[in-house]
Amino acid sequence: MRYLPHTEAEIREMLAVCGLTELDQLFDSIPSEARFDGPLQVPEALGEARLMRHVQTISERNQAARMLSFLGCGNYAHHIPPAVDQLLLRSEFYTAYTPYQPEVAQGTLLAIWEFQTMVSELLGLPLANASLYDGASATAEAVLMAQRLTKRRRVLMSECVHPHYRETTASYLAGAEDSTLSQVPVGTQGSADIVTLQNLVESDVACVVVGYPSYLGPLTDLEALAESCHQVGALLVVAVVEPYALALARSPGSLGADIVVGEGQALACPPQYGGPGVGLLACRHERKYLQQLPGRVCGETVDLDGKRGFVLTLSTREQHIRRERATSNICTNQGLLALAMTIRLALLGKSGFVQVAEQCLAKAQYLRQALTGLDGIEDPHPEGVVFNEFSIRLRSLDSQSFLSRLEAQEILAGVPLGTFDSKRANQILVAVTEQHTRDDLDRFVQSARSATQS
Repeated sequence: MRYLPHTEAEIREMLAVCGLTELDQLFDSIPSEARFDGPLQVPEALGEARLMRHVQTISERNQAARMLSFLGCGNYAHHIPPAVDQLLLRSEFYTAYTPYQPEVAQGTLLAIWEFQTMVSELLGLPLANASLYDGASATAEAVLMAQRLTKRRRVLMSECVHPHYRETTASYLAGAEDSTLSQVPVGTQGSADIVTLQNLVESDVACVVVGYPSYLGPLTDLEALAESCHQVGALLVVAVVEPYALALARSPGSLGADIVVGEGQALACPPQYGGPGVGLLACRHERKYLQQLPGRVCGETVDLDGKRGFVLTLSTREQHIRRERATSNICTNQGLLALAMTIRLALLGKSGFVQVAEQCLAKAQYLRQALTGLDGIEDPHPEGVVFNEFSIRLRSLDSQSFLSRLEAQEILAGVPLGTFDSKRANQILVAVTEQHTRDDLDRFVQSARSATQS
């Protein structure tokens, strides 16, 4: 049944207010060649049994699901135990709406509290919000937050930040008055070019944004950059695409970052067509930071009987405060994925978190050394310190040919970096997780050897 919420009389009344006579006039700004004209070419409806069989047939055509994958670049295939999904299926969680009424939402509020605590410990800063949509939106929100805090409009962003994060931030700032976004090329080690950024940080810069690790794999030295930012009153914003890296690398907050954002997908769910994700954001614990924090914050309190309880302490959207004081149009948090990440971290514990990271590091080092030892493959950033992801450069073979040859052997060898940067057309980004076995890594090396020699 079609859902028509307005009567013809109401539609005419609304059009009259707009000075229009026909509904089609609302779409005059859309070029005629971009409009669809005519009935949709869709088949007739199927019964439930036939529809399920049809969908199953289509799903069996997905060959990639059965391939050995080394894809990463911000979306990682770590192990997610079945226990996570089973706990998410509890009706208290998957039917819960925004917890405005604390007396009926203590379970959800407690989960948010635990999530915030874990994010704070992970990113190394004391104040964390209840999550944002994904790492890209969190990065853009952090930049806007830095502009409000410093009352400056100029932003420096290293190209070591994930390309999607950079694009999203540019889209956010495109509509912001007087904002300027300058993107700074990566250094020779594949991480942020610290010296260039230090030379560019001046008294009109709101913040410097860097990736940690770089989307190319190597880690960035943050301490010297943080000091340079603070000398001129600018903030250091750090974006983390792979949270497992923080099990072994020092947290950005401990290295001087003012705002740290990240993507929690690796700890929450398997890769699913690029989403969904769960955006992380933590910052320094100062009143001015709290007042400018996007999204919402869950806080601990006591009830009339003195019992511990939880409430939404802060929710800075237009529906809750005066519009001019609203910090973001993000009105909620990525509740289900934030809960999944919280459950996963609780199941891992601190020692388990480190053990998984150690496996990722060791396996990535093994594969990196084995691949770059082959004729025809080299490391474009041999001095860069990486966690579980690294890039390789093909000497005599273009990346698409290499990827196609390995795909024929049912291996997804990595992400072609030419997708993001034409100067890296012969480079591939390879990601390794704890789920890869020694046989998987050796199979990749053997296939890469045959692909580069044939």
